[in-house]
Amino acid sequence: MYATFPQPLTFEEFLTWDDGSGRAFELVNGIPVPVSEPNANHEDLVQRLCAYLETYCQDNNLPYVCRQSKQVRLTTAPGVKEKSRKADIVIFAQDEWQRMKASSSSAAAYVPPPGVIEVVSSNWKDDYLTKVAEYEDLGVLEYIIIDYAAFGGVRFIGSPKQPTLTLYQLENGEYLPGKVFRGQELIQSILFPNLPLTAEQIFALSR
Repeated sequence: MYATFPQPLTFEEFLTWDDGSGRAFELVNGIPVPVSEPNANHEDLVQRLCAYLETYCQDNNLPYVCRQSKQVRLTTAPGVKEKSRKADIVIFAQDEWQRMKASSSSAAAYVPPPGVIEVVSSNWKDDYLTKVAEYEDLGVLEYIIIDYAAFGGVRFIGSPKQPTLTLYQLENGEYLPGKVFRGQELIQSILFPNLPLTAEQIFALSR
């Protein structure tokens, strides 16, 4: 059962809402809906990759700030109840992060972030289908799907299934067909140029 509300919450109201349970939520048509907690392998990969990318940005003077488990405000038409996603890793523009540091508001992606990274769990269709459309509509420049345990359907990761990283890049408002990386292939990112990480090195962060 979901909590009932006199009226749907806005994104800002949702960020300050707390049901006291300690659970994580996303906003669906103005209503907070609980999300599944990640397993330990998922959690380790997200934490280690986020820390690595944050250091990489600092060392290479890239204008981004990487943070894990942040809410992303999705695109909704005027008058439509708001929605959000709790993304595994959000790549914020550095100036937007500095703006939030000067504010008392919760840290979240109020405006479209340059990048989002999602690590696949058993509900893989969300990452490969629903979120691709949502982040494309939002204008996220780069969306990366990390399927370290080969959860995804064969139409996305092939047969036989194997760990796969899929990278979507925005061009003229649409995502180009996803670039697929496996094994010792170096990741070719527009946000993190010359990133010295192979797909296998990223998958290994879960171990």
